Order: sequence, then structure tokens, then C-alpha cells
Amino acid sequence: PRTPDARDAQQGSYLGPSHTNAEIRAALDAMHAVHETLDDAALAEAIAAELAAGRIVGHFWGRAEFGPRALGHRSILGDPRDVTMQRRMNVAIKFRESFRPFAPAVMAGRQSEWFDLQADSPYMLLVASVRPEHRIAMTDAQQRLFGIEKLHVPRSSIPAVTHVDYSARVQTVDKGRNPILHQLMTRFHEKTGCPVLINTSFNVRSEPIVCTPEDAYRCFMMTDMDVLVLGRHILRKDRQDNQMT
Repeated sequence: PRTPDARDAQQGSYLGPSHTNAEIRAALDAMHAVHETLDDAALAEAIAAELAAGRIVGHFWGRAEFGPRALGHRSILGDPRDVTMQRRMNVAIKFRESFRPFAPAVMAGRQSEWFDLQADSPYMLLVASVRPEHRIAMTDAQQRLFGIEKLHVPRSSIPAVTHVDYSARVQTVDKGRNPILHQLMTRFHEKTGCPVLINTSFNVRSEPIVCTPEDAYRCFMMTDMDVLVLGRHILRKDRQDNQMT
């Protein structure tokens, strides 16, 4: 019953534990978290607007991923076009080296417009180069840079997800496997013209991926994440109390 599509026995790898919206709401109320509840369409619009404004969003939805990648259900999302996003997410959220790039999630059917990739890659396991028209050539002065300074030079119009050799580890997002993420990416694309998001696992360095609403809220409050989405509930950092409860 969990594998209606014979071509994909994993059904998107969303095979882990989940929490109902009632359970999430009870957890938020117990933590005295300030939150707003929206329907799917309004939530997708709100998240897309936050991402387009340069904010970093923790996204907790449905069943957790099973396997080596966060695929949108326990993910931290950001705008890959922002030249500061790679450093912000690494230093202030993931607590790791500032130069480490992130992986892109791209709307299925549009991957070949941005990457040298024709096939679907729903499990973020295929590496492809950013297409030449989206690359940024390095100047002679930039070529002479060394070490971290050279790594911080933007290599494409989506610099936060582009490696130094113009490669990226791509996830394609389709409506069948992940309708919620696909819907919000559609709204983001409508606002920005970009069908790509940063998708990194919802955790900090040395900690496991978040599993419960309490895990997600703790990670949200202890990092510089701007927005948290738990099911149909959206939380904004500037509306929360300063102390964890």
C-alpha cells in the first residue's frame, strides 16, 4: 500500500515518524511558542515570501526522511541566489566552516534549465554541473586569490549551491512525491523567476536531524533561523520569547 508507483518503491523516502497537527499544536502551546496556523495554499505563499526576502526557514512536515539526505520534510531552506546565504547558514545555523556549499532542490522538469541533468534525482544522489549560462567567470584578480578568499568568490547566479568546480548535488522535487514542497517552490518561482532552493538537513553540526516538534523548536531558537514551519503552523523568530521554556 505504501508503494503505489512501481518505479519508486521508496515512495520518496518519507518513511519515518510523523506528528499530527494537533500534536504539533499541543507541543507549541506547551512551549509557549507564538505561532500562526494557515491552510496549505496560504502557508506556501507565506514561506515563499519569507524565502524571497532572504530569510532562512526550517521546514518540518509529514513523515521524516529515511536515508542519507534531507528531502524537504526535515530541511532548512534558503534562497540560493543570495551571495551571503552560504556563509550565514554555515556559520549561524549549521555551526561549521563558512565555505561549505549546500545542495540545491529544483522543481522537477526544470533541472535541465539550470544543470547539465536530464534525469530526475529525487533522492539528491546525482551530481551535475551548473549550466554555462548561469555561471560567473572569475576575473584575473579573483583567479589570483588563495584559500578561503578564492572559495568565497560566487561561481554562478545560484552561488550558495555551486561548488568551486561548478558542480552541485541536485534534488528534483515533483508534485507526486512531495506536493507541499513543490507547491511552495512554485510560489517561490513565481516571485523570483528561480525554481531552485537551498535544501540542507534540519540540524546543527554534531547533532542528529530533528525528529520531534520539540527538537525543531529548540534548533530554531538556538540558531539564527528566521522562520520555523511545523506542519501548518508558522513561527517567526522576532515574535518569540528570548528564553527557551
